[in-house]
Amino acid sequence: MNWSRRQLLQAAPAMIRGRRPALGQGVTAGDVTATQALIWSRADGPSRMIVRWRERRAGAPWTEVMGPHCLEVTDFTGRVDIGGWGPGAEIEYEVVFRDLGLGGADSAPARGRFRPAPAGKRAVRFCWSGDTVGQGWGINPAFGGMKIYETMRQLRPDFFIHSGDTIYADGPVPGEMKLPDGGIWKNLVTEEKSKVAETLAEFRGAYKYNLLDDNLRKFQAEVPQIWQWDDHEVLNNWSASKSLTGDDKYTEKSVALLAARGKRAFLEYAPIRYHSLETERIYRHIPYGPMLDVFVIDMRSYRGPNTYNRQEREGSDTDFLGAPQMGWLLDGLRASKAKWKVIASDMPLGLLVADGKDVAGRSMFEATANGDGPPLGRELELSRLLKGIRNVKNVVWLTADVHYTAAHYYDPSKAVFTDFSPFWEFVSGPLNAGSFGPGVLDNTFGPQVMFKKHPGPGQAAVGPAAGLQFFGEVEINEDGGMTVKLRDLNGAVLYEKKLAG
Repeated sequence: MNWSRRQLLQAAPAMIRGRRPALGQGVTAGDVTATQALIWSRADGPSRMIVRWRERRAGAPWTEVMGPHCLEVTDFTGRVDIGGWGPGAEIEYEVVFRDLGLGGADSAPARGRFRPAPAGKRAVRFCWSGDTVGQGWGINPAFGGMKIYETMRQLRPDFFIHSGDTIYADGPVPGEMKLPDGGIWKNLVTEEKSKVAETLAEFRGAYKYNLLDDNLRKFQAEVPQIWQWDDHEVLNNWSASKSLTGDDKYTEKSVALLAARGKRAFLEYAPIRYHSLETERIYRHIPYGPMLDVFVIDMRSYRGPNTYNRQEREGSDTDFLGAPQMGWLLDGLRASKAKWKVIASDMPLGLLVADGKDVAGRSMFEATANGDGPPLGRELELSRLLKGIRNVKNVVWLTADVHYTAAHYYDPSKAVFTDFSPFWEFVSGPLNAGSFGPGVLDNTFGPQVMFKKHPGPGQAAVGPAAGLQFFGEVEINEDGGMTVKLRDLNGAVLYEKKLAG
């Protein structure tokens, strides 16, 4: 095309301004402590991330932090650590992306807010759950999208623990799902979610799909996140023993390669602070003031293969947390000065989770539990952990994974293995996925069902329209008491337990 001088002059202002990036996936704060917060966002093309923040009070100045260049290598995601506020502050922030083309135009700002962890004693309230967009139940605009996120946002928690299965990389989202009453659930659909994820782009696309939901983006902008992962960030029940031979859904048969791509996408889209020595490490400690320490564990990355799980001695085939993580968790719990030590676990401890059969015809297991009796297999590692923290007070386990909600009390007086202090485990989920259950408990550590809510034995994965979506809420008051509430899709309290500590 031959440009006239007049055409060049007319086009020059737009060429100088350059392209204006967009922030289609919103913003969120992650791993917030009293002194730091990790700000995450994503642009739609090559750009530089800029974060501006200030305390939410009259006359407070803005602080600008120049962040990373966000390029194709991270799918244009970026993260910036900020800090430097005073005690008791509430923070508002905005993220803009500056285009790297001629003119360097800035995006419109996307805004968020958070309250840092307390430096002194104050009440703390947070929520947890897991399992987003599973079993084909995606975003249905006619239903109001993923409504549970708006229900949680309205409670204004200090933070949210996503207990894993942040996506279902192995779960395509069809255009329609049949409802039990004969109605039709209509999903938003995208190309990346039309099949199981195999390429890095498809794993990334699963996170972008979830962020199409207005409720989720608004929730993440206003509620700081603590994320962990489980299996569906890659594929169902994956471990070193998983084989995709004969599975026609997958053209890529290497589970190790799929796990590498899945973890890469998770680390790009999760608002977590990278560990200084091990950039792919997910387990970490979040100190949240004098009342609370959160220990985020990883039951997926360091496990041995899923087996019949009844070995009599520990070895590489019985690893679940693995030696380095076990040492870190034991040391951290013993050293903690916080009133409450919450272990954010991606799987329950005492529920049987089957994973097919081995070549000898023996049942294999996905989690720790393997059936009634003394500790065997992966239970040996857990028994060593529980024995090692028997003198540590106020340890509470929070988890998801099993797609229903329950309260379990682990009682050594009713256990086969008795060398531990009693503790509570609270289960919640799903957020926006199929509901099913209940599971069967193993008596090794004496778990007692104090409450459970589920669709009923034998039912298929009931979708969100049935209302059987669940999350948990924890409140620690200024006197140090903890109250745990199990809530449903609409926020109704189904069960409440007060722990004096």
